[in-house]
Amino acid sequence: MSDPVETVLFDLDDTLCTYRRSGAELLSLAFDRVGVEPFFEVETYYGRYEGYVDDSGAYADERDHSNVDPLPGAVETVERLAGEYRLGLVTNGAPGMQRQKLDGLPFGDAFETVVYAGYEVPAKPAPEPFERALADLDAHPERAVHVGNSPSADVDGAHAAGLRAALLPDGPPTETAGEPDYVLDSLSDLTAPPWDAA
Repeated sequence: MSDPVETVLFDLDDTLCTYRRSGAELLSLAFDRVGVEPFFEVETYYGRYEGYVDDSGAYADERDHSNVDPLPGAVETVERLAGEYRLGLVTNGAPGMQRQKLDGLPFGDAFETVVYAGYEVPAKPAPEPFERALADLDAHPERAVHVGNSPSADVDGAHAAGLRAALLPDGPPTETAGEPDYVLDSLSDLTAPPWDAA
């Protein structure tokens, strides 16, 4: 029998929220703004972002990071879980950008700790972001679950830190990674958490 869950950590992007304007739309606007013809697709931008983060200002300037919508079921799920569990957020992304997203969400203040992986600690899937969140919450990994949409960053990262992982896939699997402990069809699945049934 598994230890009872006392702490739930969440990923942010494409787990709890999504931008109202797509990355492709914003990249097109950024090319227009600087007066050049598009010379790569948004998928290439995402794949190579770290290599030219300092030069990505036109794209970043165009993006309103508070212009996000909660994913279906996110509001109810976070509100329900906040009444029963300690909640934390572990997100790969710049603190200023991610804080704006949280400020644009109706549940942004539900998290007792927010760890900006890749800035305060190494990026997910390294175990350090999860360990930092657990330390901030005085929580134990065997009594914690992380919910995210990335098999590698979220599932493998949570497992590396000793947590269980719940995967909210955002499409067919595109990456090879470890097996999640729980697979969710939607965030609404967490209104009756699968770990309670185990």
